[in-house]
Parts: sequence; C-alpha cells; structure tokens
Amino acid sequence: MSEIKKNALGRGLSSLLSPKTEENKESIFSLSVDAIEKGAFQPRKHFPEEEIRELAASIQQRGVLQPILVRVLSAAEGKYELIAGERRWRATKLAGLDKIPAIVRYFSDKEVLEIGLLENIQRQDLNPMEEAEGYQRLSQEFNHTQETLSRILGKSRSHIANTLRLLSLPKTVQEHLITGKLSPGHGRALIGRENPEEIADMIISRRLNVRQAEALSKQKDSSSLSPMPSSEADKNILQTQLSDLLGCPVKVLLKGGSGEISIPFKNPMELEKLMNKFSTVKKAVEPRARKIWS
Repeated sequence: MSEIKKNALGRGLSSLLSPKTEENKESIFSLSVDAIEKGAFQPRKHFPEEEIRELAASIQQRGVLQPILVRVLSAAEGKYELIAGERRWRATKLAGLDKIPAIVRYFSDKEVLEIGLLENIQRQDLNPMEEAEGYQRLSQEFNHTQETLSRILGKSRSHIANTLRLLSLPKTVQEHLITGKLSPGHGRALIGRENPEEIADMIISRRLNVRQAEALSKQKDSSSLSPMPSSEADKNILQTQLSDLLGCPVKVLLKGGSGEISIPFKNPMELEKLMNKFSTVKKAVEPRARKIWS
C-alpha cells in the first residue's frame, strides 16, 4: 500500500470515507442486510450483546447515521463482504431493518485485513488481547515496525511494546484480560512471573488494583502464596485494601498465623464516621453470610 493510503488509514474510517475531490466522490448505496456477509478478516471477535441492543434501539429511532464499508464478494449473486462497520450491521439486523447504507470499495485481502486492524485499534473497539494480536499481525504480515505503528495509530511505542508482551501470558490469564476480570496493567504485572495463573486468581479474588498486583507479583517465592498474609508485601496490600474500604489509615500486625488490626482515630467525630462505615459494611455482608450458613 502507498504511504498516502497508510496515513489515511491511521486517521480512522472517516478518512477512508471522505473524498479528496469532487471527482473522487463515491455514492452511498442502500444494500440488503442479507446480501452482506461477515468479513473474513475481522480482527474483533467479541461484540457485547448490550452494546448491540443499545445501538439497535438508536437505529430504530434515527436510522444508520454512518454507512458501512463493503467490497464485492460475488457480482453475479449480488453478495458483498463487510470490511468495516460490523457493529452497525449487527445492530441494523437486530433492529429489523432490511436495508443499510454502504460504500462499495475494491480492496485486496491484505488491504482489507490492514484496514480492519487499523480501524478497530484506532477506535479502541478491541479488547487487550485482540489489540495485541492486531499489532502482531500488522508487524508480521505488513512489516510495520513499532515506530511505524506508533505514528499511524497515534499510540506510544511503549504502549505497543507492552501490549505485545501480553501475548506471552498463559491462555487462562489472557482469557481474564478478554473478559475484563484483569486490566492490561494487571497483565503486565504478571509477565515473566513463575506462577502467573495463581497470582491472577489471587488478584481477582482479592480485587487488587494494579499497584497492589505489582507488589504481590514481586514477591520472591510466588509458589508459597496463600490467602493468609504471610509477608511484608501481603501485609501492605491488606493495609491498603482496609484503608481504602474504611477511608482512614489502618495498621496490620502479623504474628505467625494470627495478627492484629488497629484503626486509630483523632476525635469522637472520626470514631462516629468509623462506626457508620462499619454499619454500612455489615448491611452489605450480612445477606451473603446468611446465604453461606443457611
């Protein structure tokens, strides 16, 4: 592809649809949704149902505001392949509409793949693993360097490099990134660790933020981790969690398999706030406790 076309792709789908001159202006066709097939090179695999339903409701009220992009799949049969706009196409079908506005372009398979990857990444429609796989394919199949991708996509080189590193994680951890149980920051904290799957489960069960996850991951003997705090890093994580929960400093003292928690307060008003906080926590926990012990 020419450098001009690459630069246009880097500015997103709007650049693809905007004619540069009156002579190059393209027509928008009204195509049957049933005549359009899902793109074979679509990098995005996950389309949240709620997201599609919301867009379908909007389309029922206002119609499709931006045309999709297709190429001819079979001129004889009047079939088209979707290049960009699958979310709109899915929502249009769900809304019960028979027609959808579309622009027809002629692209090679490689161009279709590159457009799909760049457009989805630029729009941030991909989950972390889809994004990482997209960068990998752009690098391997189109010889894009990290510097080139950074310029085209408007992403920092460090972001691209860190995202690619997520591909080294075990598949079970990658699945947590796909579902959103772990963030990319959590994933980066697990890279190169001896037991990333075990640590990932602890991060999820303890609801640790990225900073806490990094502290947990840096423990020397990750194989000995247990739900009971047993190290300085565990203690610091527990102190941070309790402090965030109660909105005041909390100190934890470990004594072998037991320990103490101290919560200092400066005046009666602070004590009253603490009591109110405990009351709120109690109301939230009691139903779960009754369910467990019933």
